Amino acid sequence: MDEQRPAERIVSADLVACVEAMAVATLRYFNRAGAFAESVRAATGATLPKPLEAREVSEGHLILAWRSPTETLCIARSAAPLAELSPRLSGAADGCAVELTGGVRIVRLTGLRIADLMCRLGGSASVPAPGEARCSRLADVPVPVLALSVRAGEALLAVDRAYLPHVLAWIRETLLDFDAA
Repeated sequence: MDEQRPAERIVSADLVACVEAMAVATLRYFNRAGAFAESVRAATGATLPKPLEAREVSEGHLILAWRSPTETLCIARSAAPLAELSPRLSGAADGCAVELTGGVRIVRLTGLRIADLMCRLGGSASVPAPGEARCSRLADVPVPVLALSVRAGEALLAVDRAYLPHVLAWIRETLLDFDAA
């Protein structure tokens, strides 16, 4: 989200979608049990997530979400936790942290119809249960969107910045359909 613009918020009777100003990095590694993985554990107090897993770590300051067998998305409510984490991971030769905040936007979904919305945008396989992260194609976007949930009644979508207006338009239109029904 651009600093000058207020957060986009889409509200319906059963769901709220809001673009959140969150910091994002990707943790890329070659070995889930190597030096980089150990550095992540030492820095966060948690192991890398298992396939399709998402969880809060570091006393709730970070979210770690499985993105692929060699990649974990790291999300924070502010830049400070990522700024503290990155130097602690830089010494391991078998992995790295890459800042993505400028290129990835987080859309927070809250409410009763998250599963309905996600099914309309991408199908039932795109709906994350609490503790899950699912990569899928949403809203005909040509690159996968990561949908994750760390608590009931809430989901986060990690969307490539270039496709954010498109995804938000699909959400807006879908919620209008829901409200009309």
